Amino acid sequence: MTRDQRIVAIGAVSGVLFMAASVYVLSRLLPVPGAQATADRLAYALKWAVLAAAPYFVMLASVGNARFFSEAIDPTRGAEDRSMTIIGRVADNTTQQLLLLLIGSLALAVQLPAGQLQVVGAAAIVFAFMRVAFWIGYRIHPLYRAFGFAGTAYLNLGLLVASAWLALG
Repeated sequence: MTRDQRIVAIGAVSGVLFMAASVYVLSRLLPVPGAQATADRLAYALKWAVLAAAPYFVMLASVGNARFFSEAIDPTRGAEDRSMTIIGRVADNTTQQLLLLLIGSLALAVQLPAGQLQVVGAAAIVFAFMRVAFWIGYRIHPLYRAFGFAGTAYLNLGLLVASAWLALG
């Protein structure tokens, strides 16, 4: 294993462990919502989705502001600097991850037992944190994005697998 692969592996493993522990702890700390009806459960998940989407909005605003104040104001010129390229890639990946989070959260919200619905809120909080960690890590050095990337990717995998498991069970 190369040095770069070790850096990424350590970042990814620590991101997944941090994510799992955080979801567990937060799901115990958040109040149990009184959402019994399907519409109430979906509304609960969508309220938390706003928090999960907040870092994405900041990323898009950062891209817009960076373009406005640079030669890259015309995106067809290819005048983006390294910083702008990174934030563009972070925003693109966050679009993909946010879509998966929404699908997983909404599917899980309608299937979880009422006493466990706060897992959806915990997942949204952790998602937002891990997306910021992804952005910061990427800015420091692209190899350091692994912590935030793995934390969100495996969070989404967990939501999707849990939803499928409950749907099939």
